[in-house]
Amino acid sequence: MDWINVIVMGVGLAMDCCAVSTVQGLTHKQWHPRALLMAAIFGCFHMGMPIIGYYAGTLFVNFMQTYAPWIALALLGFLGVKMIWESYHEEKDAKKCANWHVSNLLFLAIATSIDVLATGLLFVPYPDWLYPSVVTIGGITALFSLGGYLLGVYVGKLKLNMELIGGLVLIGLGIKIWAEGFLGI
Repeated sequence: MDWINVIVMGVGLAMDCCAVSTVQGLTHKQWHPRALLMAAIFGCFHMGMPIIGYYAGTLFVNFMQTYAPWIALALLGFLGVKMIWESYHEEKDAKKCANWHVSNLLFLAIATSIDVLATGLLFVPYPDWLYPSVVTIGGITALFSLGGYLLGVYVGKLKLNMELIGGLVLIGLGIKIWAEGFLGI
């Protein structure tokens, strides 16, 4: 284990949160201070999940390897379908499009970090690397989440049905996580 591996792992693990944050920015179309809260929640979940995975050890890994892709697919698919439905059935109101409720942010954090749980097992042979690594992974995730949000805000100013596009992105992300975990793609 070395810092290059930790940073590359952090960037790879942050991509799901970056995509979800971009969707939030796409639907909101302007800066919102809650984007900082979202980035912090995503970063904290990406710090906590490997710690849980590390301590759960091999007892929990079989469950996660089997069901994490399905759980992520269900959560992100549900959110994506909900966004698509709302894009055609509800008023275009920024408060409705970008749901900043803490419960929604926690739901998104769980959906994007459930596969991170298994990475804790990578640290079993390197226990001294666990805490410095998870802090690095959490920081990278928070930065990528904030960057994704800002990118979404910029692109969201275009005259497109961003809620529809965002819903399709979330469904695609769920399918990607499922395919990587279940099909080994």
